[in-house]
Amino acid sequence: MAELDSSGGGDKKGGKIRSKKQNARVDMTPMVDLMFLLITFFMLTTTLAKPQAMDLAMPDKDVNNKEAQLDVADTRTMTVLLGNKDRVEWYIGLVDNPKSAPTVEGYGKNGIRKALIEENKKIKGATGKDMIVLIKPSDKSNYKNLVDILDEMKIANIQSYAIVDISDPDIQLLKRDAIY
Repeated sequence: MAELDSSGGGDKKGGKIRSKKQNARVDMTPMVDLMFLLITFFMLTTTLAKPQAMDLAMPDKDVNNKEAQLDVADTRTMTVLLGNKDRVEWYIGLVDNPKSAPTVEGYGKNGIRKALIEENKKIKGATGKDMIVLIKPSDKSNYKNLVDILDEMKIANIQSYAIVDISDPDIQLLKRDAIY
């Protein structure tokens, strides 16, 4: 049992004779029990922060690749190439015949996000269908760049996007613009 000793100290020889005082004894057991009950209560009733994760649909490995490919119009496709130094390059269409000139941007609201929102509005207005974004990370980009572009897709409310392998003409385009 826990208790608090409030005795007056050691014996003093000499001097006046004083009456012996009763030691006040405080039992700390109920307070310790209450403390543990409160800790247990708050631990059990507190909700812990849940990790936030983005849902990402991956293709089925059992399906033949040629059967799974869909033909999409070049005018609806935006290709985003991830380069080094936190830079991206984007264009509409295919690398051989781009519908818009390749543009080098940074991340953020005045960079690729602005381009995604504007191009999505243009394509939706012209075709009535959503834009499809092909994300092609290069060897020089890092994992943070991929997470950043996925965040930009979510912020810009792009419904269809895919992470695909980068091709040699795309790498040559990145080298030409000095972001590879």
